[in-house]
Amino acid sequence: MTSGATLPYLPVRTSSAAWLTGVLTMFEAEGLDVPGLLRDAGFDAATLHRQNARIPVDQITRLWQLAVARAGKPTLGLQRHLAATHSNTGTVGHVMSCSPDLGRALAHLARYMAVISDATGFSLQLEARGIWLITVHTGGTLPIPRQRVEYAMLATLMLCQWLTRQEFDPLLVELADAQPADDTAQRAAFGCALRFGAPANRMLIARSDLDRPVPTYDAELAGMLEALLDKQLAQLGQTSTASRVRSEIARLLNQGEPRREVVAKGLGLAERTLQRRLQEEQVSYQALLDSTRHELAQQYLAEQRHSLADVSDLLGYVDSSNFHRACKRWFGVPPAQYRAQIGC
Repeated sequence: MTSGATLPYLPVRTSSAAWLTGVLTMFEAEGLDVPGLLRDAGFDAATLHRQNARIPVDQITRLWQLAVARAGKPTLGLQRHLAATHSNTGTVGHVMSCSPDLGRALAHLARYMAVISDATGFSLQLEARGIWLITVHTGGTLPIPRQRVEYAMLATLMLCQWLTRQEFDPLLVELADAQPADDTAQRAAFGCALRFGAPANRMLIARSDLDRPVPTYDAELAGMLEALLDKQLAQLGQTSTASRVRSEIARLLNQGEPRREVVAKGLGLAERTLQRRLQEEQVSYQALLDSTRHELAQQYLAEQRHSLADVSDLLGYVDSSNFHRACKRWFGVPPAQYRAQIGC
C-alpha cells in the first residue's frame, strides 16, 4: 500500500490471550491439533501465557481460518456445550456475575468489552420487545470467518444462562452472513427464529429475561472489579474521548455520515463539551470520522459479500465518488484495485 497522503492514525486492534486460550480449548474439544495450528499460524505459544498478553486481531482470524479448513466443519464450535464450557471472559465475566440482574450484567459487558477484545464492539439497543445485543467487529484486514462470529454470539447466550442459572432462548437472532445450505446447526444452537443476510449481527433478548436476578450478586465485589477493569481500559487507551467517539461513529455509520451533535448525544455529552474534550486531546472530529472509515473500509473490502456500493453505503457515503477518492487517499488506489491487491 503506497500513498503520498498522510494517513489517519489507526489503532492496533487486539484480543486478550485469555479469551483466545478458551477458543483453543474448544478447538481441542473439536478434535483439532492445537499445537500444530499455532505453529502453522505463526504463533509463539509462549505469548499466550504472559500476563495480560494481547493478540492482534488478524492473527486470531488466520488461526480461525486455518482451524475451519482443517476441521472441514462449517459449524465449528457451534454447539451450546462447547460455548458454555470453553469461553473465557476473565475479569469481565466476574464483574457480570456480581451484577444484580441480567440487564445490568449486560451493561457491564458493553462497558468492558474492550478488555476482552477492542476489535469487537458490543452495544445494547432497547426496543419494545426487549434489548438487542449488537456485535460489530472492527480493525481487521482479513475477512472474519462466520464461525468466529457465531461462536462469540453463542458464547454470549451461554454466559447469560450461566449468570442467571436458568435456561432461556433469544426471541430472534440476525446474522450478517448469507443463509447456509443447511442451517440446522444454527437453529439448534440459538433455539429461535433466525434471519440471515442481515445488516448486523445481533440477538434480541426479551424484556422479562433482562430482569432475571443473578444469584451471585455482590455490590462490594463489583465495585472492586470495576476499579480494576477501569484501570485496564485506561491502559488500553479506551477511556479517551477520541476512542469513545470512534466507537460511536462505527456504530452509526451504516445509517449515514453521523453529525458531531448526534455522536455527542449518543455519548451523553453536550456538543460543545465533546468539541472541548477533543481539542484537549489534540484531535478533530473530522480526523476521527476519516480514520474510522479507513479502518472499516479495510475490513469491508476484504469481505466478498459486500459489493463496492455496499461498502460505500456502510461507510456512510451519500456519493460513491467520495468513497473512491477516499480509497485513493488511504490506499493509493481505487477500491476495486485495492480489493484485487489483497486477493479478494
